[in-house]
Parts: sequence; C-alpha cells; structure tokens
Amino acid sequence: MALDSSEQPGPPITKFESMLKTDDVYFFDAEDFEEIIHHYLNHGKVSLAKKAIKMGLQQHPNSLDIRLLDVEVMVFENEFEDAERVLDELQLLAPNNEEIFVQRANIQSKQDNHLGAITLLHKALELTDEVTDLYSLLGMEYLFIDDYTMARKCFIQCLEADPEDYASLYNTIYCYEFLDEHEGAIRYLNTYLDTNPYCQIAWHQLGKQYYAVKMYPEALAAFDFAIISDDSFLGAYFEKGRVLEKLGRYEEAIENYNTTTELEDPTSHAYLRIGKCYERLNRPEKARYYFYLTVHDDPLLDKGWLAITDHYLKKKDYQKAQEYIDKALNIDGENAIYWKRSGIIHKALKQVHEADFAFKQATELGNYEEDTWLLWAEILCDSNEFETAAVVLQQGCEFHPESAQMHYQLAGVYLCLQALEKGKSTLKKALKEDPEKYSYFENRFPEISGSVWVQRLIRESRKASK
Repeated sequence: MALDSSEQPGPPITKFESMLKTDDVYFFDAEDFEEIIHHYLNHGKVSLAKKAIKMGLQQHPNSLDIRLLDVEVMVFENEFEDAERVLDELQLLAPNNEEIFVQRANIQSKQDNHLGAITLLHKALELTDEVTDLYSLLGMEYLFIDDYTMARKCFIQCLEADPEDYASLYNTIYCYEFLDEHEGAIRYLNTYLDTNPYCQIAWHQLGKQYYAVKMYPEALAAFDFAIISDDSFLGAYFEKGRVLEKLGRYEEAIENYNTTTELEDPTSHAYLRIGKCYERLNRPEKARYYFYLTVHDDPLLDKGWLAITDHYLKKKDYQKAQEYIDKALNIDGENAIYWKRSGIIHKALKQVHEADFAFKQATELGNYEEDTWLLWAEILCDSNEFETAAVVLQQGCEFHPESAQMHYQLAGVYLCLQALEKGKSTLKKALKEDPEKYSYFENRFPEISGSVWVQRLIRESRKASK
C-alpha cells in the first residue's frame, strides 16, 4: 500500500534521478526501490515508477514487494488479465500475503464487483494485524454499494487505530448524515472529543450536526471550540456566522464572515451571507453592494443573481430586477429558477406573453412548485386567456393533486368558460380540501363568488363539514 504522498524525496530517490541523467547503472537495495516506486506513484509519475519497477526487478527478480508494485501499476492501467496472472504466480509463492488479496480486491472494485472486493478484503484482514488501511478500503467498498451502516463501522475502526485519520472522521460523519442520524453523529463526536479535545475538525463537524437539528446555542459553542483549537480555521468562522444569523445576531455574523475574507481571499459565499445580514438589518444599500460583489466574484452562483434580483423586486424596481435576471439567463439559460423569477417580474410589469413564455420555460426545465402554476395561470386569467389557463392548471393539478388553491383557481376558470358542471365539481373538491382558502376564490373571482348558487354550495359544504 502507498506511503504518505507528502513524503520528501530521500537519498535513494535523489540517487535514482541522478542515475537517469547519466548512462551509469547504480545498485539499490530492494527496500530502496520500494521507496522510489512509492514516491513516483504517490506523485502521479507513473512512467518513472515503471522505470524503477523494471530496474528493480532486474536487480531483485525475486522481490515479492516489487512484483506487487508492478501489479499495482497494471491495475491502475486496467491491465487486469496480466495483473491476475502475476498474482496467481505470487500466491503460489506466498499464499498468506495480504497484499495479494488487496490487489485482487482492487481489480474486482475497478470492474464494479464491489461485493467480490469486500470478500477479498475480509480475507486480507484475516492475514495481518495491520488493519487500518484495509478497513479504509472496506469502508469505501461499502459506500459503493450504499451500505452506509457497514461503511461507518469500518471508518470507526480506522479512527480507533488512528484518531488523527481525519479522512475517516469525515467519512464516518458522512455516513451518519446520509442515514439522517444526526443525534447518533452528535453522540459519536462527543465521545471522540472526550479523548481528542483539541481536534478542530471534530468540533466543526459537531457544530454542523447541532445546526442540522436546530440546536443553535450548542452549535455556536462547538464552533467557538473549533476556533479556540485553530484560530485560522476558515470553515468554523463561516459556520459560526450562519448560526449567528439564525439567532438574529447579524452584526456578529458579519464580523465572522469578514474574518473569513481576512484569512483567505474573499469568496462569493461570504459576500452573499454578508449581504443577507445587511438585508436583515434593513440596510439595503450595504446589502446591494455585497450582492454586486457576489455576482462579480462568481457569475455562476445562482444565489447571487437571485439575491440581487429579489433586492430590486422588494423595492418594486422591476426594470432593474429584469436587467439582472436577464444577465443571469445569458449566463445560464437552463436555470429553471431564473425563468421563474423572470416570469414573476414580467407578471408585475403586466407583460403577458413574456411572463407566459418564462413560466413555460421554468416548468419545462423542472420547476413544478405550486406557486409557479398559480402565478402562471393568474396572469393568463388577468388577460382573459382562460382556455390556456385551464390547460396550465390541469397540468399543475397533476403535480399537486391535493392543492385546494389550485382547484379553487381551476374552478373559477371553468366557470368563466361556462363549463358549469366542471366548475361546480371542482369547486366542491376545493371546498372539501380546504374551506378556509375560499377567500382566495373570492379575491380572484369576486363576481362568480357572489352568485346565489355558489353561496348555496358553500353553505352545504359547511354543513357537511360539521
């Protein structure tokens, strides 16, 4: 198995590279060749690793470890048949060498036979006391087959052997999160921190778990401990800012976001959160300034464009809002949320055809939210395009079959089209689903709602519900 990729070149590597520049051939111990090969593999220099393997086998043809490294390269280059052939030879010589089973497992994994790889890795576990790397490999195989419970057990085994194996710590918490077991993650992290109290990563992860279950004071304390453990921990300041936002402490949140911009180059996410805080503090000019910085720093961040568009929407400056959403659409015309905002703006400007097109684009791109269909139908109704509105609402009802508001609007549309039976039955359905939302029908269709038969229908519905 590979050595640490952060290793510094040692004397054997320097000697080997010196040899490559001349026509001389130097002799190296087998262990030296292993160090050289590992170095090149860890730094992605496969061609140099292959040169070292070739020379190593010339000088040490019976070295099992060098031949296994040769197999590792074969597997990396998908030469599975050649690798299996060499492994068959090696297994005859060393039937209890765990690395043989590891390489066979790698082959099975690359061929998407993850259950086969797991079986082979368990066999390797029986043959060695050095189990940490094997449990890490096993954990990854279990992730491939979506067995997060077993994967978590494997990564916890890695942490028991090496508490500073932070990759396994992240993977362990990832498994808890995927299983939606935030309380379990909190318990595990607290236990871990009992013996590793200065681990900033664990404190950071604990804070995120508390945040997920809305335990904001506890989350704040966890992020504070992460910062105490490492006062340059950018992620802890950012997450602390998010908690402070939830607690309504916006000035303090801004301070923490600003700290992240001082520790490293400012990011669009930090600018966006600062802008949101100023918005909550009712300081629109400052908010707008940071929203500008957001889209300038990262034009692909949709939340930035939406923030600045919504800023102008709240001010009812629809022309300016349209200007920014058009810029966003020029960058990403496949973004359904952008099209929905465009539809809302055109609706406010009473631009029926443009709004109709925008809402249609939004739904075709996958935005099936209830209010998308309602807003789309409303502007069609306002322009007396009731037949088109009926089609839109019928489609919307397919996605929201229990939406009383949509049925109220569809009932009104049917009645405007003189489809009385459809209108009455749809109105009955809406009244049954949610009689409290009848006010929506009254506001949208005041003339119809005041008719005698509609009032009679309402009285009958209220009697039936008692």
